[in-house]
Amino acid sequence: MISVYDLKPRFQALLRPLVGRLAARGITPYQLTLGTLGVAAAMGALLALAPGARPLLLLLPLLLLLRMALHTIVGMLAREHGLQSPRGALLNEVGDVLGDALLYLPLALHPGVTGWLLVAVLVLGLTAEVAGLAALGIGASRRFDGPLGQSDRALLFGLIALILGLDPTAGTWLPWLLVPALGLAGLTIQQRIEAALAEVATDTAAPRA
Repeated sequence: MISVYDLKPRFQALLRPLVGRLAARGITPYQLTLGTLGVAAAMGALLALAPGARPLLLLLPLLLLLRMALHTIVGMLAREHGLQSPRGALLNEVGDVLGDALLYLPLALHPGVTGWLLVAVLVLGLTAEVAGLAALGIGASRRFDGPLGQSDRALLFGLIALILGLDPTAGTWLPWLLVPALGLAGLTIQQRIEAALAEVATDTAAPRA
């Protein structure tokens, strides 16, 4: 199934010159991850304090696009410029999940939005990330399979924010968008678990030299 994640190689190619300049200036993945998390916390607080503020809702999709670019830059800095570290890897994973919660949960406070349904989509989405990480615990690679990965969730919640920003009364029909997303989130969890198990089974069955 097609995912926004499939576009990542092209996105990386566009960002590679900028990544090179950042590395030359001594910018580290750790610094960018902390900065991105700080921005997410600030924006989440503003959305929670003023859940119906149209300027904030219209700004959120742009912020999510910037956050997606920064996440890609962090990964490229670490891999392509020898800046990987255990602390940075842990912060990146924790920051991704925490950032999602900080930015998306306040949307459930918007008047007219079916809050529990939005929270359920977010919870299943974050559970998919746990499933992807749990693959490491059984000897598989970090899994990014499925139709509702982190980039896809950013697209979904950015679209929700845009819709609410343009039409504050749209919350009443958002379930038509959230219910299918709930199913896609569940499918993502299933695919990541099955892919991890298949990877381990393949490695176990492979003949040893």
